[in-house]
Amino acid sequence: MPFQSDADKNTERTSGASTPALKISNLSKCYVAGSKALDNINLSIPSGEIFALLGQNGAGKTTLINTICGIVKPTEGRICIAGHDLQNQYRAARSLIGLVPQEFGVDAFMTVSATVALSRGLFGKAPNRPHIERVLRSLSLWEKRDAKIMTLSGGMKRRVMIAKALAHEPRLLFLDEPTAGVDVALRDDTWRLVSSLRDQGVTILLTTHYLDEAERIADRIGIIQRGKFLLTADKNVLMRRFGKKKLTIQLEQQISEIPSQLTKFSLQIDSLGWALVYTYDESNEDNRFFDLMDMLRMSRIGVKDFSTSQSSLEDIFLSLTSRPSNSSISVC
Repeated sequence: MPFQSDADKNTERTSGASTPALKISNLSKCYVAGSKALDNINLSIPSGEIFALLGQNGAGKTTLINTICGIVKPTEGRICIAGHDLQNQYRAARSLIGLVPQEFGVDAFMTVSATVALSRGLFGKAPNRPHIERVLRSLSLWEKRDAKIMTLSGGMKRRVMIAKALAHEPRLLFLDEPTAGVDVALRDDTWRLVSSLRDQGVTILLTTHYLDEAERIADRIGIIQRGKFLLTADKNVLMRRFGKKKLTIQLEQQISEIPSQLTKFSLQIDSLGWALVYTYDESNEDNRFFDLMDMLRMSRIGVKDFSTSQSSLEDIFLSLTSRPSNSSISVC
C-alpha cells in the first residue's frame, strides 16, 4: 500500500478495525448574526469508505468539511478522527487529515516537487522522496516536478492540490469539488486515484456537483440541506429505495386513450400516442410487469418494442431536496 506508512499501520492495529475514521456527534455551528450553518450533525464513517456529501449551494457542505478540518470552530459537538478528539488532541487528529479545497492555495513561484515536499514538512513528517515521487507519478505530475506552479494549467494545478493533500500520508482525505472545471482526462485520473486510495484503506469524503460521479464511485451517500442531513444511506440501498423504473412500450398503432382494462396500471400515453409509459417503484418487488404484458395481449394492443430506463442519483437527489423541509425521509 504505497500511501500508508508503518506508523499508520501500527495505529490501525492498535486502535482496532471498529474505530471509525470519522465520528461526528451533535455538531452545530451558529454565527454571530444567529444563522445556523450546521444543525446537530451526527455522522460515522468507517475506514476505507468513500462517502459522497451532496447538497445544493449553501446547504452546509463546505462549512462541515472546514469544521472537521479545524478551519472553522464549531459552536457545539464533538469530532473524532480515528479515535482522536479534534479539540483535545488536535495535532494528532489533524495529522491524519488531507484536504483538497476548491480554491488554489499554492505559491506560484515554487516548483511542483518543492510544494508537495513542503506540505509534508508542515505536518512534521520527515522527508520521504520515494513517497513524493509515487504521489507525483500517480497524478501524472512527475514530468512537471521541476516546473513552477505559475506555468501550469488549471488542471495541473488541481493535481498539485491533490498531491499536497497526500504528501503527509493522511488516513482521511477530503475532496471538495475536486473535478470542478477540469477536463475529462483529469476527472478520470482523479477517480482512478480515489479508488486506489480506498483500496489501500484511505477513507474519502468528497463533495461534487457531478452526481454521476458520486453514483459511480461512492459507497455511501449523505444529502445535507439547510445544515441538516436529510439522510445518509448505502448508495445501492438508496437507489433501490427511491429509484424509479420506467417501461416505455412502443405500439404498432397510434392510440388516443388508455383502454379501461389497463387503467389499474397507471399508464401514460406519450405526446404522439405511439407509446405507453409505465413508471414503477424499483423497491416494489411486485411491479406487475408480466401482468401488464399479458393484459396488453388480451387487449389486442400490438407491441412493436419496449425499453426500460432507471432513475439516476441526480433524479433521486432532485426529488428529495424538493420535498417540504419538514417532511421525514427514512431508508430501509
